[in-house]
Parts: sequence; C-alpha cells; structure tokens
Amino acid sequence: MPGLVLAGTASGVGKTVATLAAVRALGDAGYAVRPAKAGPDFIDPSQHATVADRPSRTLDPWLQGEAGLRRNYRRGEGDVCVVEGAMGLYDGDVNSTAAVAEALDLPVVLVVDASAGMESVAATALGFREYATVAGRDVDVVGVVAQQAHGGRHETGIREALPEGLTYFGRIPPLDGLDLPERHLGLHRGDEAAVDSDALAEAASHLDAEALVEVARTPPKLASDVPNDRIGRGRDVSGDERRIAVARDAAFCFVYPATLERLGEGGQVITFSPVAGDDLPPCDAVYLPGGYPELHAETLSESATLDQLGRAAAEGLPVFGECGGMMALAESLTTVDGERYDMAGVLPASVEMHDGLQALEMVELEATADSPLRPTSGRYRGHEFHYSRATPATDARFAFETIRGHGIDDDHEGLTEYATLGTYAHFHPESGLFDAFLDALS
Repeated sequence: MPGLVLAGTASGVGKTVATLAAVRALGDAGYAVRPAKAGPDFIDPSQHATVADRPSRTLDPWLQGEAGLRRNYRRGEGDVCVVEGAMGLYDGDVNSTAAVAEALDLPVVLVVDASAGMESVAATALGFREYATVAGRDVDVVGVVAQQAHGGRHETGIREALPEGLTYFGRIPPLDGLDLPERHLGLHRGDEAAVDSDALAEAASHLDAEALVEVARTPPKLASDVPNDRIGRGRDVSGDERRIAVARDAAFCFVYPATLERLGEGGQVITFSPVAGDDLPPCDAVYLPGGYPELHAETLSESATLDQLGRAAAEGLPVFGECGGMMALAESLTTVDGERYDMAGVLPASVEMHDGLQALEMVELEATADSPLRPTSGRYRGHEFHYSRATPATDARFAFETIRGHGIDDDHEGLTEYATLGTYAHFHPESGLFDAFLDALS
C-alpha cells in the first residue's frame, strides 16, 4: 500500500489535526485511508479511527523491530496510508519519526506552524530537508502542510517561497472546533471527544488530496517481513479452541489492533466490561489492557467482575494485565483526591495516583525464574507512561529484571502471583510477549 508520513517540526505543532484533515480530505476524494501512528501512542490512533472508520496501526522500531514494523504496516486494507509522526521529525532516537520513514521508505510531508510566519515556513522546511543529508539520514522531505495559515496573501507567500523540490500540499486554517481536549496521558480518545466534523471538513477542503496520493510510495517488501506463523496454535491439548477474555471499556481501552489480531490467532477472543459489571466469561485466559481505571475506581471497586476475576486467578486462571490492567489486579487504588478503593486483590501491591508523571520511557526486560511465561522466556521490549506508583509487598515476586526503564521499583518489573502477570509496561505483539503468553497456555 502506498503511504506518506505527516511529520512535525516539534511536539504541539498540530500534527494530529493535520493528519485527521488529510484522512478526511482523502476520504472525501474517494480513497480508502488506512491511518497509522509513529510511536507507541494509543490515543492519537483512536482519533484516526474515528475519522477513517478503520483501525490505525502503530509503527515503532523499538517495540517492533524494523521487520515487525514493516509487517504491521502491511496489516489491514486501504488505498493509501497516512502515518502521523511523533514529536519533531528527528526527535526520539531509534523510534523517531525519521526512523519510521526510513524503515518504510516513505516520503515526509512536514507540518509547519505558519501562524506567525510566511517565507520562514519555506526556510524551515528547507532546513529539515537538508538536515537529512548533513546527518546522513535517508529521509525524503517532499513538502509542507501549513498549519494555522490564512488564505490570500498569507498562503500565496508560503507557496511562492518554497524552493524547487518542496511541494505545497495545502493549509489548515485557524478554525474553531479543531481543538482536541487533553488530560493526563494525552488527548481524549476519539470515541469520547472527536474533532468537530464540520470544522474538519472545512480544514480538509484546503488540502490537495490528489497531490498527497501522487507523492505516496509503496514500501519495498523484504524477506524478513514474512508474518510469524501461528497456524494451529490456537487450540489446547484436547483440540478445543482456546477462549481468551479481553476487557474492553472506558477503563481498559489502550489496546493495539494487532494485539487483538494476535490473540485471535491464538484462540477465540471474547470481550467483557468490568465497568459494566459483566460476568467474567468462561475462558482459558484473561487480558486486561491499559486505560483509565483511576477514572472509574469507585465503579470498579463495586464491580462483581473484579471479585470473579480475583477468585479465578487464585484458582490458577492465566491473567495478564498491562498498566491499568495491573492496577486493577492490585489490592487497592488510591486516587489523587486521596480516596482508596479495593481492587481485585490478586497482585500484592497498593497503587496510588499522583499529579505528576511517574514514568515515560522505552522499556527492555529480562524474564526471571519467577516469570509465568517460562519456559518461553527471554527479553521483551515495551514502553511505560503512567501517573501512578505501585508499592509492592516486601515478599512480592517479579517476572522481569529491568534492563531499561523504571518498571515497578526501578530494578524489577512484572508483579506475579498464581498464574497472573501485571506490568506497567505496554507491549506490542511484535515484541514476542503475547506469543509467550499464548505458548504458556499450552
């Protein structure tokens, strides 16, 4: 599938709105758009999915490796892929937007804040293009989208200042309705607070959809891009299909589309809602994704689902909880207001929310002898981003040693009890951890 990257000069320049406008413009022009996001973010892709009406893929060299990144790029259908960058184009080391563009050989359209500039927009874009040569990067900056740009003389000045080789793809005008509300962990999800449809349609009308399609390129396919073979691994020893229960609601909403696909290759995925008090469905394993359990702590504490989950885990049901999922598996959760709520009580730890960020890091972990994933243990890469802190019991057992990242206590990650594992780290299925989780069910 041909694609392109919408990258920014820095964080906060308006990449998400520009991406949503590009997706809308291409859709209005009759193209089926498959959105994607550079970096490990869960929230921006939810905004993409709301506008594109299809899942947004995650593209991160650290989480997936280059081969895994390319495999994930090829999942899903569409006429053209629009990849939203993360931070500034060159920021982020191994998992920068530039690294994603290089791995896929995709052209880069630079989103530039034009609110207080005109000819300087061209100078900025030229500098970003030429920097690739100076830094020895194989990054192809092909043009700009002018963010916060007016029409008339303002737009004409930007367009005419661009040197040969840099295309003007249009502008995002300053409009009411394009602001996306934020909270801790980032923007609101697309199903909570989508951008105003009329304002987005107006912004999209100022982008050249055909020019974007014309510049898009199809990544070369390499031998290492062949998907992992999981055929026939979705059944237990009796030959019955495994049933994997996945929590999906407002408290457990951070899940990659590829994760559900990989779990579906390992069995039948059944969803349930702890917030709604659903009964824990009959299953062979449970996955609790990350999300916002702290916003639903009182409801969760009263939910029969967590009581059922606690009893099932104590009887040996395999359970894996990521970040928010781990918090719900703990003994208690205390909000920033000081209110303490009982959780599932599976993992020997108390969790407390803080006003400030407690961890934001790429993670690398080494499985220990206590890991419930053994004998398929090894090293796994993930990311952590949370405002809570877990205080484990003095005799708590950990599934991993931290090679990089904060984890639970800087040296260890992955609280484990019975056949339950809870981590602050989030994982993409290309990391191999979900394969290990499924293999441990055998």
